[in-house]
Amino acid sequence: MKLKLKIWRQDDKDSQGLFKNYSLENVSKDASFLEMLDSLNEQLIAKDEVPVSFDHDCREGICGMCSMTINGEPHGPEKATTTCQLHMRHFKDGETITIEPWRARAFPVLKDLVTDRSAFDSIMQAGGFITARTGSAVDANEIPIPKEIADEAMDAAACIGCGACVAACPNASAMLFTGAKVSHLNKLPQGKAEKERRSLLMVEAMEDAGFGGCTNVGACEAVCPKSISLDVIAHLNRDFHTSSIKKILNF
Repeated sequence: MKLKLKIWRQDDKDSQGLFKNYSLENVSKDASFLEMLDSLNEQLIAKDEVPVSFDHDCREGICGMCSMTINGEPHGPEKATTTCQLHMRHFKDGETITIEPWRARAFPVLKDLVTDRSAFDSIMQAGGFITARTGSAVDANEIPIPKEIADEAMDAAACIGCGACVAACPNASAMLFTGAKVSHLNKLPQGKAEKERRSLLMVEAMEDAGFGGCTNVGACEAVCPKSISLDVIAHLNRDFHTSSIKKILNF
């Protein structure tokens, strides 16, 4: 395959970025998108040019690091797929592919396609924990959990924190991410002790980080590589408002 690449280049967070055009030949249709970028960087290094910076780690669709917008879509055109799981057979020979970083005030660009997503860390630090004792395994049947509840919690826990939901949202809202993290802990018995405190603190941290508000556009669910449902936002709103009322009434 021959490809034309239009890639966002930016030296650092204080620099003015711009798109630069590159050409790449002999790209295998079986190569992953990140392997294609690896090939481009090998070409740039051979020419003594600065390679394109991009985040990656596991390359197995687990870590959420491979975050970039491809032809205007976070993680590219395939549903329920991370960038590292996207293969070049989904593109056409001779196609021009536009690649840019997440666009959100809470995710400032650090270099090229790399953004600072530590805002997600601040949300997790605010309430993404439970008081259950750690360091030893407990019997699986010690705390019976209805299958429906367990399934809902596990579905929410599938969130890998990549930030695609924020990148797709016209308001750069983090409600899907925050809803997933709140829901999967609040639904389980082990997380009930911190439920009210967690709901308030994680929403507060989300707002302090500079994310926008949710207007139920639904773009977040559409681009989520783990197909997190909008239901988690409804659960978050319910738990947050209930906790807010109880706090006001000192209940």
